[in-house]
Amino acid sequence: MELSGLVRALRLEAQPPRAVPAAERVPLQAELLRAAGPGGAAAGRDLGALLEAADWRGLLALSPAALAELVSALSGYAAPPRQEQDAAEPPGRDRACAATAPRAADVGSVLLRLLEAAKGQEPRGAPGAAPALRPVLAHIYVFAAAHLAERPWTDARSRAVAQQLLELLVQAAGCGSVAEFLRGKHEDEEGRFGAVLGLLKPELTKDTWKQNPATKVVFSWTLPHITRPWLSPHLQLVLPPSLLLSDDYQEENKILGVRCLHHIILNVPAADLCQFNRAQVVYHALYNHLYSREAPLIQAVLLCLLDLLPVLERAQRQQRQPRPGSQWHEVLQLVLTHMEAEHRLALRRVYARTLPAFVRSLGILIVRHLKRLERVILGYLEVWDGPEEEARLGVLETLRCTIEHAWPRMPCRLPVLLKALLKMMWDVHTDRGSTPEAVKAALLQGATECLILLDRCSEGQVKVLLQGVYSSCEENQVRECIRRVQEDS
Repeated sequence: MELSGLVRALRLEAQPPRAVPAAERVPLQAELLRAAGPGGAAAGRDLGALLEAADWRGLLALSPAALAELVSALSGYAAPPRQEQDAAEPPGRDRACAATAPRAADVGSVLLRLLEAAKGQEPRGAPGAAPALRPVLAHIYVFAAAHLAERPWTDARSRAVAQQLLELLVQAAGCGSVAEFLRGKHEDEEGRFGAVLGLLKPELTKDTWKQNPATKVVFSWTLPHITRPWLSPHLQLVLPPSLLLSDDYQEENKILGVRCLHHIILNVPAADLCQFNRAQVVYHALYNHLYSREAPLIQAVLLCLLDLLPVLERAQRQQRQPRPGSQWHEVLQLVLTHMEAEHRLALRRVYARTLPAFVRSLGILIVRHLKRLERVILGYLEVWDGPEEEARLGVLETLRCTIEHAWPRMPCRLPVLLKALLKMMWDVHTDRGSTPEAVKAALLQGATECLILLDRCSEGQVKVLLQGVYSSCEENQVRECIRRVQEDS
């Protein structure tokens, strides 16, 4: 069908209703798909003709349902190729995705013209979308968000059009930012986040979420814009898709899901999280990821757990459970077990960076893990882990926190810890590799602080043991560190 016929149909629908034989009425979506069907360059020419020939005022006068059908059909025409759930990627899929970008740019141009026409109809001094466009703002947003970032189905032109479309959409809605567009200007005002979730919901189920790869992109990009207190009313809609993403076998989706869960934990009240045992469900999903061997995923999971575990602990205390905070020990025990046997530097760095936070959170209760923690600290202090020495610095911070919180148990471990710290200081001083001087200084500073704390909790035993070392040491940096320990009062 020629596009002129489609435009005539749109204009007729914009006029007052008249009796039309049922055989002559064709659904608008079918008309559009027939005009902009899989015809390669022909489809592009059809959309180009729509830009020139369409009666934009007539389009705005369409019924909300017809306009929503139009925008939905346009978005579907520019969507990346669908695939079967958990099926292997068919050959030629990359080529099919690349062919989506020009269609998305053309569709974005059509929607831009539609928004510009709506903006021209705004009453002066009353910014906001034309009434006819309000029901389709969420549709336009989903389309723009799907094509904003660099993806297999976008190119430079489609991304630029999507960015321009999103900016004009926010202006047309009378908002100052994407977050304001989604959540509303005020706490008691309903934004369009619910409408966006309503559009995404059919494609975010267990059986459908992988069929359209743009769906997870839109969801994960949209969610961080909704913060406290606007997120809580939508918890039952955003939590299941986040758990679905995190439970996937692909690392990329796991990380995406864990980050979504982390955002939910940070922006939903603890009472809502604990209702219906939601927090426990999230905890078990995250705990299972601790067996992963991928450093980016482990980092995302540990950071998420550090914010979830206090929520669980408070809930257990309120319920007067016999062992509140038991999940802290469960997680730390598994982390230390993995740390002790870990040889990959990337994972060692991730573990060492997050370990101090666990020690600070447990406080004096860290004494339950001192034996294994001591073995981990000694093992990590021995190994050089690269120019930035992230693992050693993290373990030094862990040792410092441990001494501060479990100082009564430190004197009996003094000989072993003192030997390990002095050996590390000597290794750092004699290192002629690529370690920057600032990193060396940080390592020596951390070791010195640990020696000072050990001396305080052992009532000056470190000073006595270091006397012979100071007199026989000829290296200025090490002597300076020992001097600072001996002069500490």
